[in-house]
Amino acid sequence: MSAEAATAQAAVTAAGEVGRGYTTADLYPPSRLARAAEAAARSGLDALLLTPGPDLRYLTGYDAHQSERLTCLAMPAAGPAFLVVPRLELASAQASPVGGMNLEFVVWDETDDPYRAVARRLGSPATVGLAGQMWAMMVLRFRDAMPGARQALAAGALRGLRIRKSPAEIAALAVAGAAIDRVHASVPRWLRPGRTEREAAADIASAIAAEGHARIDFVIVGSGPNAAKPHHEPSDRVLGHGDAVVVDIGGTMPSGYCSDCTRTYAIGAAPPDMAGYYEVLREAQEAACAAVRPGIRAETVDAVARGLITAAGHGEHFTHRTGHGIGLETHEDPYIVAGNAEELEPGMAFSVEPGIYPGPHGARIEDIVVCTAEGHRRLNNASRDLIVVGS
Repeated sequence: MSAEAATAQAAVTAAGEVGRGYTTADLYPPSRLARAAEAAARSGLDALLLTPGPDLRYLTGYDAHQSERLTCLAMPAAGPAFLVVPRLELASAQASPVGGMNLEFVVWDETDDPYRAVARRLGSPATVGLAGQMWAMMVLRFRDAMPGARQALAAGALRGLRIRKSPAEIAALAVAGAAIDRVHASVPRWLRPGRTEREAAADIASAIAAEGHARIDFVIVGSGPNAAKPHHEPSDRVLGHGDAVVVDIGGTMPSGYCSDCTRTYAIGAAPPDMAGYYEVLREAQEAACAAVRPGIRAETVDAVARGLITAAGHGEHFTHRTGHGIGLETHEDPYIVAGNAEELEPGMAFSVEPGIYPGPHGARIEDIVVCTAEGHRRLNNASRDLIVVGS
């Protein structure tokens, strides 16, 4: 077990929940509802309308099923919130953390119009904030039910809450990070000449599930020239001696919080022209992580990694941003990219993942990093060396 995972487990043991580092009440506190209503008012929103997705789960802990039947947390900026839920999903909602939040459930049957029910209860809001991942059909139904209401994104109110993780959220991310580290520790056994990328990816996916993830979000296995494609989908290409292999993997834990980690491997021996640029990549990733601290701009972290890679003559081969936020979504704010002048604050969690992709092959190193009051903390601790596996 890594030091980070041991620390998280020790924290949980003290709380009486061995192996997690947080309680459900810690992770999804009912107080978030009041904070979100206050944030909505500050943002000029009269109500938030949150359908299944990360915003709804963040506020209630309810991982609601996404379907054509409306489930929606309606949260007036002034007044009590209520959860609209189809009758056939009422039991699931009550069994989730939202069932203990003293929140009114508005249950609807198949012949009811839940959109009109929401509109009647909200009255005549001037502006409503909609979940960013709300289906278009629901956006339009709400528009028809409340024709006088301007529609905006709920993120205007919720971004400031979600972007700074609580200690419980960081503990959940640490557990996820330790789990994906254990998967990477086993990856070498599945990278063998004669196997396909797809076969290796299937084994890795099984390991992600075995290490406690509730959902497998992505498995990238890019070998040979495919290692130069940052978002390559596993194919039937056969692994061979001398291949570089980029393995980028992640999933969602039962807590709702995500893992994401990339390591680069070589089968038998690294390509002869790879060692030099891999060392540049490792130095750039290390320097970018070291730069993380409160008050530094997100774009500055990107510039640290990009500057070293460019100075070594590989600027054109670094084709994406340095990182993305992570939490209930694999990609969320803050984004570590040129042009983002937002200053980092304690509790922000994001990837640091520079890559160099010359063409015949490529490499990437990715860790999840948390900005702390003192500087930073990495949540991934698997070796960052170019790992040569047996031929």
